[in-house]
Amino acid sequence: MTVATDLQQRLPAATRATYIAFIACGIPIASWASRLPQIRDRLHLTSADLGLVLLSIAAGSIAALLLAGVIVGRFHSRPTVTVMAVLHGIAVVGLAFGYLVGVVPVVAALCLFGFSAGAWDVAMNVQGAAVERKLGRAIMPRFHAGFSIGTVAGALVGAAMVALHVPVTVHLLVVGVGVAVVVPFAVRSYIPDTDAPDADALTAGGDPPAPAGAASALRRWLEPRTLLVGLVVLAFAFAEGAGIDWINLSLIDGYGQTAVVGTLGFAAFLTAMTAVRWFGTGLLDRYGRVLVLRGLAAVAIAGILLFVFSPPYTPLAFVGVLLWGAGASLGFPVGMSAAADDPKAAASRVSVVASIGYCAFLGGPPLIGFLGEHVTVLRALLVVAVLLALATLLINAVRPIAPVEKDESAAGE
Repeated sequence: MTVATDLQQRLPAATRATYIAFIACGIPIASWASRLPQIRDRLHLTSADLGLVLLSIAAGSIAALLLAGVIVGRFHSRPTVTVMAVLHGIAVVGLAFGYLVGVVPVVAALCLFGFSAGAWDVAMNVQGAAVERKLGRAIMPRFHAGFSIGTVAGALVGAAMVALHVPVTVHLLVVGVGVAVVVPFAVRSYIPDTDAPDADALTAGGDPPAPAGAASALRRWLEPRTLLVGLVVLAFAFAEGAGIDWINLSLIDGYGQTAVVGTLGFAAFLTAMTAVRWFGTGLLDRYGRVLVLRGLAAVAIAGILLFVFSPPYTPLAFVGVLLWGAGASLGFPVGMSAAADDPKAAASRVSVVASIGYCAFLGGPPLIGFLGEHVTVLRALLVVAVLLALATLLINAVRPIAPVEKDESAAGE
């Protein structure tokens, strides 16, 4: 059996495994976020205090992001996702019990949460790019729709847990154990990350030998186009992360709603993201990356402004939430595809762009918390709209690389 034939036979299973990894990555984030009001109240945290606690996720993720490109380049996506999913599950279990003790164990668990999630995110996007190249059609937005499906499921279950008064510990314990068990089993079906694998490694069902290593991966951080794509992703990831962490609390504190309504608003945001990610591939094929992202940025800005400035009328706030979620939906997956345009350097460039985006995803929400202490969280969300407006000036960077450039890259392999 040839290497190409073996890859084609393994591709459907790899596609399913990639969906599972994306879905499973979204569940713990939404589960944690859905219980933030209860955790905040248990620990007696102000908005600024909560911002500092959330910053511990970013601290853990920064360590992962500095190493993720090298880790994934050397060990490949399958082992990386396997190990990080187990660590992520341990972190969620740590949160389940730590919040009963105090802030310190929560901060420690969140550092591990951020580290494992950051490396997991980079690795699964590298695998997603490999699957997309082998399929020969756009599928990355649907993988990210899988992530959103996971977050929607986590949010809806979280709302049910709040309504049924299920203890936070029981809820998060089940989530942590489930992730640590399911994901390592599923990702055994991954395909190799590179386009020129070693036949013996493929026959054995493993990953190909490690590519060039740290120097090759770190060199991508100096490429102007890669960094510009990263900045575009940064803005959209900031919008996504701020929505996930603060819509819930904004509806409770800014609109005077109950915890259940706040969690349902959070779920509405994620549902809008999921729908556009699933059906957005048609928009991308018809209108192209640049036009679609510019339009969606405008939709997100309109939604944020409506959410912040509308009268204290909850249905109108929900309309703003839906527009915000829809507009923020495709920035991250389109950035991943743009980073993977050249198959020769796809893994390392996807690592760079995913790292930048994930840093904003985790680091942005604490900034909202700090500002919210002075101007209210609801008004602090205007920063998201400003950043998206600035990102529209850079969106040309995601334009596909011309075929001749891809051919030249292939020829150099």
